[in-house]
Amino acid sequence: MDALLQLNAVSQAYAGKPVIDNMSFQLAEGEIACLLGSSGCGKTTVLRCIAGFEPLRGGDIRLNGERIAAPGYNKPAHLRAVGMVFQDYALFPHLDVAANVGFGLRGLGDGERKARIGLMLEVVGLSALAGAYPHELSGGQQQRVALARALAPRPRLLLLDEPFSNLDVDLRQRLSHEVRGILKEQGMTAIMVTHDQQEAFAMADKVGVMHHGHLQQWASPYQLYHEPASRYVADFIGQGAFVPAVISGPQCVTLEVGEYCSLTPLAYQVGAQVDVLLRPDDVVHDDHSELTAVVKGKVFMGSEFMYTLQLPSGQQVLAQVPSHHNHAIGEAIGIRLELDHLIAFAR
Repeated sequence: MDALLQLNAVSQAYAGKPVIDNMSFQLAEGEIACLLGSSGCGKTTVLRCIAGFEPLRGGDIRLNGERIAAPGYNKPAHLRAVGMVFQDYALFPHLDVAANVGFGLRGLGDGERKARIGLMLEVVGLSALAGAYPHELSGGQQQRVALARALAPRPRLLLLDEPFSNLDVDLRQRLSHEVRGILKEQGMTAIMVTHDQQEAFAMADKVGVMHHGHLQQWASPYQLYHEPASRYVADFIGQGAFVPAVISGPQCVTLEVGEYCSLTPLAYQVGAQVDVLLRPDDVVHDDHSELTAVVKGKVFMGSEFMYTLQLPSGQQVLAQVPSHHNHAIGEAIGIRLELDHLIAFAR
């Protein structure tokens, strides 16, 4: 698949302070990506550079093979065929829903413009609210109007800046799935910025984890979780605990609870001291196991408990356990490890 969007060694700085440092990635047509990271990591600045709101200090950005940004050159934002959905939706309060959606439709005849507005409202499920005003809409409805307005001019690329951050948790989860469905149905290529991992995983084909202006890893959600490229990504994505181990073979490690082997070779010499990442789904409750751990904490999550368990050495790990296994704090329970993905980093 050819890349629709390419960032090649992109750098940007404010007042001489680097905000994006030597960032490169590419996105194929029809793919949805998320830039994920904590506040201040530079993810929104990346979006603004792609949109044309910020000049580059280094590298270049290409859209459909055309260079749209480089040091000393910045193709005007309105000529880039890039749509944007802002964090606060930026709807015009004095315009009704239909007029908001049609705001960017220039150069069309009245009939064509009306048809395009009608189609976009149908796509986002708001046909019945064409005559309503923004203040009469819920947060989720406003978000849909902003999406319809961004899609209406048929952009090559859509940018979404924390589009669900003003909504409650349940609505965020539902809308992230719905918006992904709409974008896929429209064949839209999109990049979203978020600090919410679940949102990124629900929306994206590719996720870029950012930290202090650096792109730590660009991969599928599955790869980020099971094959993190750095200790930072391993720590940032999901939950888990690092436990000490020793490399005991080309594909094996020995932990305090036994030897475990990977399907692929480990990049360490035999005898090297490493830390192995244990995810909650690696630690399986098993009443028949001779290996036991003591329950030190528990969080009820409906269909499951998240247990904090203490191994014989005092090392603590997390375990996801179906909620009909309701064990008391201080109780010893049988466990076994299922390390299908063995993730190790130098101690």
